[in-house]
Amino acid sequence: MNVVAPRTLRAFWEKHPHAETPLRDWLKLMQGSSFTNFSKLREVFPSADYVAAQELSIFNIGGNKYRLVTFIRYTSQTVFIKRVMTHAEYTRWNAQRRP
Repeated sequence: MNVVAPRTLRAFWEKHPHAETPLRDWLKLMQGSSFTNFSKLREVFPSADYVAAQELSIFNIGGNKYRLVTFIRYTSQTVFIKRVMTHAEYTRWNAQRRP
């Protein structure tokens, strides 16, 4: 998979150093993989969630300490990194998105 905007990951782990290793691990695994759909992605990332309304795939990173929000185009094998957040930031962000 081609990961777009990995610098977003770097910027996050510079602020949250404990996130560096799990984010690097996710990046390496994602770049070395090829997924045709979300079901195939869940075989490798079983805790990933899919938000159909926004077509977002959300990953638990670092033992549920962080959340990585992505948009994935399976046909072009491209992962767009949208946001990286702590679990607390994600909880607030997720609450704001709901009506």
